[in-house]
Amino acid sequence: MSNDSLRLDRWLWFTRFYKTRTAASAAVNGGHVRVNGERARAATSVRIGDAVQLVRQQSTYELTVIGMPARRGPAKDAQACYDESEASVTRREKQLAELRRDRLQMPMTRGKPDKHTRRQLRDRKGR
Repeated sequence: MSNDSLRLDRWLWFTRFYKTRTAASAAVNGGHVRVNGERARAATSVRIGDAVQLVRQQSTYELTVIGMPARRGPAKDAQACYDESEASVTRREKQLAELRRDRLQMPMTRGKPDKHTRRQLRDRKGR
């Protein structure tokens, strides 16, 4: 294998976006990953300069490949292999702040919700 390209599922696993290569492959096959704007397969070769769009845990990442890792190493080494756009970072942080704000507005209980709290939760969900 050459050093200028790597399978997409391996690259996602090496760069620590997924804990296992199987999870990375499942995400790619599920249509959550695009390379250069096109839906990719797990065996798609990723090269330096490629644009990768990734949806993980309701968050969208827009990455540019700037390196090929030799192995799944420390997080610092993994982060050196890609560059994330500023728009992507700000969009993710804004979305995370909205989720936190929504969770603070939910009724709180210690442990299992009681009958009254379950009704409030159902009403909030619209069921």
